Amino acid sequence: MTGPKTNERPGTRATLRGYHMSASKARVVLNLIRGEDVTTAREILAGTTREAADVVGKVLASAVANAVNNDAMNSDELFVSAAFADEGITMKRFTPRARGRAGAIRKRSCHITVIVSRLDPERLEALRASRSAQATASRARRVSTSRRRADQTASLNKRETAAAVAAENEALEAEAREAEARENESFDNESTAVATSEHEAVETGADEVPGTADDAATDATTDAEPVADTSNDEGDHAGENDDTVSADATEETN
Repeated sequence: MTGPKTNERPGTRATLRGYHMSASKARVVLNLIRGEDVTTAREILAGTTREAADVVGKVLASAVANAVNNDAMNSDELFVSAAFADEGITMKRFTPRARGRAGAIRKRSCHITVIVSRLDPERLEALRASRSAQATASRARRVSTSRRRADQTASLNKRETAAAVAAENEALEAEAREAEARENESFDNESTAVATSEHEAVETGADEVPGTADDAATDATTDAEPVADTSNDEGDHAGENDDTVSADATEETN
């Protein structure tokens, strides 16, 4: 007994007519999504590299939109109940061949049809359970990944903090060494300056001692000159007195 005709199959359909592709190429992709729920079918088509995958994906999206908007169905409860490709018109072309012959070229086309229907209650419950388990597993993976990343970030931050503290300590030690070196240098400069000043003072004192003796001698000579003048004056006065006495004596004798 044959199945229902293609135009009598239940469900919401979408059809693309006259697409320039052979029906055999489209059937390869349609066989992958037949009987799958809409979410799984989309994932399968997203991972298929054939040209027909893009076209079939658009037809599937159109069928789901028709079911949601026209038949008030939930897109999460739909599955691909039927998917088939019929032969379309074939354009005949020719290409020149050897010895004046012509080679036939057949440009085929196809009609792609996708029908979606609501899942059975049992299958829908199983699908919901599997989706819940997948969501739980995905959440657990995300949580573990987040924790692992957090641990890695924490350890990295610890290493960076330790490196920063070590660098800061090294900088402080370097500044302390530089400050100590500057203090030692300033102390050495002060000591050198004090020694130099003392040496200059000693040399200055040695130079000033002879100068003081000369000055003392000069002062003594200066002081002695008036004394010598006084003695001369006194001698003159004495001579005058002697002359006076001699004159008086001569007068008395006379």
